[in-house]
Order: sequence, then C-alpha cells, then structure tokens
Amino acid sequence: MRSLRILLVDLALVSIALVASSVLRENLEFSGDHLLALIPYGLLTVSTAAIVLPLSGVTRAVWRYSSPQNYRDIVAAVIAIVAGAAVLTFIANRLDGVSRALPLLQVLITITLMIGARIASRLWHMRRTPSDWPQDVVVPAAESVLVVGVNELAELYLHCITRYARDRVRVIGLLDSRAPRGQSLLSHRVLGAPEDVADIVRTLEVHGVVITRIALAVPLRELSIQAREALFAIEASNAIPLEFLDEKLASDRPSREAARSGDAPETRTQTYALNVKADAGLANSPYRTVKRALDIVLAAVLLVMLAPLMSLVAIVTIVNVGFPVLFWQERPGLGAQPFKVFKFRTMAAAHDAQGRRRLESQRISAIGNAMRRTRVDELPQLISILMGHMSFVGPRPLLPIDQPSDYSARLLVRPGLTGWAQIKGGRAISPTDKAALDVWYVKNMSFMLDIKIALGTIPMILFGEKVETDAIAQAWRELEQMQA
Repeated sequence: MRSLRILLVDLALVSIALVASSVLRENLEFSGDHLLALIPYGLLTVSTAAIVLPLSGVTRAVWRYSSPQNYRDIVAAVIAIVAGAAVLTFIANRLDGVSRALPLLQVLITITLMIGARIASRLWHMRRTPSDWPQDVVVPAAESVLVVGVNELAELYLHCITRYARDRVRVIGLLDSRAPRGQSLLSHRVLGAPEDVADIVRTLEVHGVVITRIALAVPLRELSIQAREALFAIEASNAIPLEFLDEKLASDRPSREAARSGDAPETRTQTYALNVKADAGLANSPYRTVKRALDIVLAAVLLVMLAPLMSLVAIVTIVNVGFPVLFWQERPGLGAQPFKVFKFRTMAAAHDAQGRRRLESQRISAIGNAMRRTRVDELPQLISILMGHMSFVGPRPLLPIDQPSDYSARLLVRPGLTGWAQIKGGRAISPTDKAALDVWYVKNMSFMLDIKIALGTIPMILFGEKVETDAIAQAWRELEQMQA
C-alpha cells in the first residue's frame, strides 16, 4: 500500500512536470488549447510511468533514506518513460502538438521534481534528531574521535553519529593520505595523513582536545606500513583504542598481527566449478563489454516497442489473478550478488479467503499456463537487463537453495533470459547437466554463440524443449579436461 501511495505521488509529479515543461516551452504563456493538444502524449506518459516506475524499483525506496543509487534509478526511469511516451505518441499521431524541445525539458523537470521531493523528505526528517537521554539524566562527556579514511564507510559513520550520537561522540577530524589537508567530509576537516597521527594527537592536546578513540574506515591492509606502525604505536603509548569499522562487515578481516607484518591474507572471492582456475578462459573475453552495450540498446528498444503488449498483459493479469501484478524472487546474479527477478503473476494467491491452502493445480489457470508457455510473463525482466542485473543470454538465475556450489562458475557472468542449457534440454534434463551446460557457456561465451542461442530459443518456445545429448556430453568432456 505504501508503494502504491508513492507511485501515485510520483505520477502526480510526472504530470506536473509535463505541464510545467509545456508552459516553459511556450515562454510562460498558459494556453488551454496547447495543453489539450498534449492530452494523448500526457496519457501515454502517465501510462508508461505507471509501468516503468514500479519495475525500476523507484517506488520501493523510502524517501527519507534516499541515496545516490536511488537518484540514478530515477534518472534512468525518467529517460525510459519520456522515450517510451514519445515513441508511442509518434506511432499514434506523429507527435502532433508536441514540440521537439518538450521531451528534453520534460526529462530535466521530472528528474528535478522527483529527486527534489526525496531530498526534501530526507532533510525534513533529519532536522529532528532523536535524543536517547532522558531530561533528568546527566549526559556524559562526549568522546573525541579521529576517523581514518575518506570513503563511503566514513561518510556512513559520520551520518550515524550526527543522527544518533551527537551528544556522545565528537569527531575531531579525518586522517587520509590521499585527501589534501584542509578538505572536508560532511563538515569534518582532513587534519593530515595517518602516518602523522602522533604529531596530530600532540597538537590537539595543546589545544585542549584529548583524543579518546581512533576509528578506521579503511582496512589495515590498505594502509602503508608506516601508517600501521604509527597507529599501533599511538594505541600502545597513549592508550587510545583503535576501532575497526569494517570488523562486522567482513568475517575474514586480517588480524592485527598479520597487518603489522604486512602479510595480510588474500580474500577468497570465488569457488570455480570443478576447481577451474581463473586463467582457464572463464569469462575473460573482451566480448563482455560489447555484450553489455548490446543488452542496454536492445532492452531499451524492446521496452518501448513492447510497452503496449506489457500493458495488455498487466490488465489480463489483474483480471485473471488480481493484484499485485508482479511476482518477484531474490536470486544470485553476477558474482553471487542477490537481485530480484520479476515476472507477471500467473498464479492465484496460495490461500483462499478462508485461509485454506490451495493446490498448485487450483492456483494456475489456462491463461497463466499460456503466459508461461509463451514466456510473456518474463517481459518485466527487460528492466533487469537495462539496469545491469541480467543479460539477454546467460545461465538462468536459480533460487539460492538450487544454486549448486560445485558449479559456481556459472555466476561469473550475468544471468540471462535464455541460455545454452535452456535450448539444449531445459526442464527436461537434470540440474547437474544444466549446470555443466551453463559452465560450458561461460567458458565459450561469444557473439556468435549468443546469436545461436537467441535463434534457438524461438523453436524452443514454439515447439517445446528438446534434449540434445551431444551438447551435454561435449560440456562434460570439456569440464573434465579443464579439471585435469
């Protein structure tokens, strides 16, 4: 319900931006006739926005905690909305009544309104700093803290202190080797490099400031040997404890002893299928960059072309199974990073009005079966491709419980709408055979192979899945050779 309210507010902002851009285009002259001529374009803009905004995740973000990532999502969504509305209006009436400069003004004003509303909400909530101390309790003296590092973790730490511990923690300044002395992060100045921590502490003591703690926002292994020695020396001589902000974020943080000697162990990042080494050719092809560019262009074009079909499928879904229109599942993607896979719903709710659990055969209708058979339920994944979570061709994303640990090499590339395993057997073959085919694809990924898979997907959709034992045997032979 909250997402619906946010969607309605965003649609209102989109509408306001369209009117404002039209008035601005006409040199601030309000013309009723001109606005009437914009009605078809306006309706298509709002309809496109009603589809793109939920799929892009813009309406799920809490405004008071909006971040640069949310703002980037808004920019991408607004561009897609205006481009889609312009193309659909051109098909309908050749953009009659829409000036060439209007879409550009509309993009700029819509982005300004939507991001501005979220920033205003964040500032409004930040002005009310909660106090954890009752009025009749004496507040203890604030700690004086130095923060080592100028990065995202330091920024987050400073935000948390400002919000929740303003009376108890006072950040005196920052230490960083790369940021020039005098620069600031959230009004906190860089006092010097970590190597100079002893001189900085003594200088502050002259000014009556006694440092009680040093918080490290960077891992020890990223600091120079001189910086580590200086920090450990100040900890031993002045009894100033060192606090490692990344300690709870990574269980494999190097020990202090390892950091002292500079022998910090390397972090294990990936287990490859069948003990395959990184230099075996897995996912090292320069085609990866080209593939991503092709995905962006093709996904953008298809989203515009298929917008009417997606609108129709959404309406059919509402009539067939009701709200919500979309179904999602979290699955591991590139590098095992979780992301949400969206589909149009094809099944009714798991429980009836009396709370009784329905059988799966009772939940899916003939319409739902047809949507699955033709794969139109997977059209929302075009948004995932545009956002970089998926590709058109690649291993299909699995549920975490179904992801085979011995075949994690399939996570070296973005998951796809279709893949080698799908056209060579799909659901008719075993999970291990599918995993072997997926790893074979990762090792042999190329433009021509992607074209072959894309073309092979068409007969699979039309005539059903067909098991090709030769392809499965080839995949296993190559995996055994790689292991050897």
